[in-house]
Amino acid sequence: MADGLLDPRTIRRLAAELDLRPTKQRGQNFVHDANTVRRIVAASGVTGDDIVLEIGPGLGSLTLGLLEVAHHVTAIEIEPALARRLPGTVAERMPAASGRLTVIEADALDVDALPDPQPTAVVANLPYNVSVPVLLHLLERFDRWNHGLVMVQLEVADRLVAPPGSKVYGVPSVKMAWYADAVRVGTVPPTVFWPVPNVESGLVRITRREPPGTSASRERVFAVVDAAFAQRRKMLRSALAGLFGSSAAASEALVAAGIDPQARGETLGVAEFARIAERLPG
Repeated sequence: MADGLLDPRTIRRLAAELDLRPTKQRGQNFVHDANTVRRIVAASGVTGDDIVLEIGPGLGSLTLGLLEVAHHVTAIEIEPALARRLPGTVAERMPAASGRLTVIEADALDVDALPDPQPTAVVANLPYNVSVPVLLHLLERFDRWNHGLVMVQLEVADRLVAPPGSKVYGVPSVKMAWYADAVRVGTVPPTVFWPVPNVESGLVRITRREPPGTSASRERVFAVVDAAFAQRRKMLRSALAGLFGSSAAASEALVAAGIDPQARGETLGVAEFARIAERLPG
């Protein structure tokens, strides 16, 4: 009987068994290097007390690594064949861990409730094309998890952790900052994946904290953020004119919030966007 983490040969055997042809559309790139898996798990800070939520476990490389450390893993997999195969893979390679795995066959963006035990951490290799929406969905819907790590395309990693004033600072940066502190803690080369992607990946560690103290709802703050970055080169008074009814009204609200109406969205932090949202009409 085989045991332990997946290697390149096993990955290919499982893929052949399932007649799996990885698709770019779903961002299917499977980690086949055990050292990389253990590095990801170590960087995540997961301990034996954690209930880990994993998105897109695929063939189970990271799932097995997490089961070596975590108390329980709940994995959400959109691909029926992969979701159905995962419990068997764990039973074959780590039989003692079978009872500590829950598999949910679903699109993570459609999942609004999870079976107990509720997650305390999120660790995932997120598909490149949906990484930001999935991450924001998990932060919004499941507030019991307080730390985690995601592997995303390097460019996305840089956006998630960017500070105000950075060239890549934008909507994902501000929305992430509403929920949590995010820091890049490493990179992962394409060579440890099958098939080999044409981009590097970045590891982003997430530590949840309280949102900025504000009387504005998250929805209103995010509406201001979306408007401010809809046309990056516009001054805030113009970019927010639609929300406030006119450029003059937007200017007045910005001044009252202590912000220069001629500033641009990329110079503001999440607390400043919250101050603007407090002055939205209605």
